[in-house]
Amino acid sequence: MKHLDVFDIANGYAQGYFLMAGEDGKLGWYSSRERTLIPLDERFHIPRSLKRALNSDRFEVRINGDFAATVEGCATAHRDETWISDELRDIYFRLNQAGFAYSFETWHEGKLAGGILGIVLGGGFIGESMFYHVPEASKVAMVRLVEHLKRRKFTLYDAQLMNPHLERFGAYNVSPKQYQKLLDRALQQDVLFTD
Repeated sequence: MKHLDVFDIANGYAQGYFLMAGEDGKLGWYSSRERTLIPLDERFHIPRSLKRALNSDRFEVRINGDFAATVEGCATAHRDETWISDELRDIYFRLNQAGFAYSFETWHEGKLAGGILGIVLGGGFIGESMFYHVPEASKVAMVRLVEHLKRRKFTLYDAQLMNPHLERFGAYNVSPKQYQKLLDRALQQDVLFTD
């Protein structure tokens, strides 16, 4: 892939695509037949088994506390293969420096326990990946991120692809046409992920 500047990359995401490295390690733009969204309303469901971890205050939340370690965790934790190539890591760092990419992290006993890596465009959060080192850390991160996005008046949390873990939280699929409509609306919003 030719060298893209951060605004070209943000524009690709704004048009409903996302970056991934294929099996050959080459980076490319992808879209899917269905997009998975995390609801930012009463449809969001917190599994009962998670409530104890949420109420214990065991985890501290930080934004960009250790962006590099979050990217590393997303690329390697509990994975034999990764779609986050070295080239994509470099792109995430550039997007982070430009204010488009963020890590939303949970910390436990002073160490990074888990987190979510995402791209922010207007009032849309596009979740790229998540990981954990401590059980339940990424689930707590997701609940706290949903709370954060709601407080900040975001209207879209895109999780890209469905899995059983996301389904437990009330995630649902939309068509590419529906997704683009929701994304276009989110792009018009004048909201901030952090102060």
